[in-house]
Amino acid sequence: MQTVTLGPAGTYSHRAALAVADDGDIAFAESVRGIVDAVADGSASRGVVPIENSIEGSVTETLDALADTDLAVVREVVTPVKHALIAQSGNFDTVASHSQALAQVRTFLDENYPDADREAVASTARSVELAREDATVAGIAHPDNATGDLQLVAEDIQDRTSNSTRFFVVAPPEDRSDAGGKSSFVVYPNANYPGLLLELLEPFADRDINLSRVESRPSGERLGDYVFHVDVAAGLYEERTQAALEEIEAIAEDGWVHRLGSYDVEHVV
Repeated sequence: MQTVTLGPAGTYSHRAALAVADDGDIAFAESVRGIVDAVADGSASRGVVPIENSIEGSVTETLDALADTDLAVVREVVTPVKHALIAQSGNFDTVASHSQALAQVRTFLDENYPDADREAVASTARSVELAREDATVAGIAHPDNATGDLQLVAEDIQDRTSNSTRFFVVAPPEDRSDAGGKSSFVVYPNANYPGLLLELLEPFADRDINLSRVESRPSGERLGDYVFHVDVAAGLYEERTQAALEEIEAIAEDGWVHRLGSYDVEHVV
């Protein structure tokens, strides 16, 4: 059962995927869209995509891909983010990493390397590759990536020690489950009027269902038109969740509701 995630090897996505792929069969894609498409067309059985970071918030590329594609969310993996500055030496001109990683160490860089150029690249692991190829470049990645000619210039440089990232494990729609302690939905009401968002949230509040995340994204149809991503602390197997969704589907009768599925949460180091 092949699992695909963001590559190359050594990314935080790769570390999360190692907890999912029991057989170690992991392939890499260069984008979230590539991961989602691989699962959708049957090239991979599972995909591991970042959904939210505790500092930088939701990963919009993932939100948009889940709204556009009929896939199931079957697990959530949470992993702590421990950033290190990795280079051939302490002398470098450029700090490279994924844009989110650069944002997560902004204070450290401002205080210690204010004159260094900052370059956003496809992944934290790609920044390590650049540092290995070029002595003038330092990468930001997990400290385990400091191998060979590379050294740890600084460790634990993230702005907040509580930094962690949530990953969704996506699967073909036939693997969607009603069992689990959390559930995720994508709601497109195809409407815009005062009180719409309140109407969409009240069915959960009325049934004492905790909303763990609500996110809006442009629908792409017209200005001011939105798709809503909702996570709740309840399973689809529960009658209260089913009842709430029935109300929401009635409100969104001119649009649609995607039930991504229910799942449990796993924490990995």
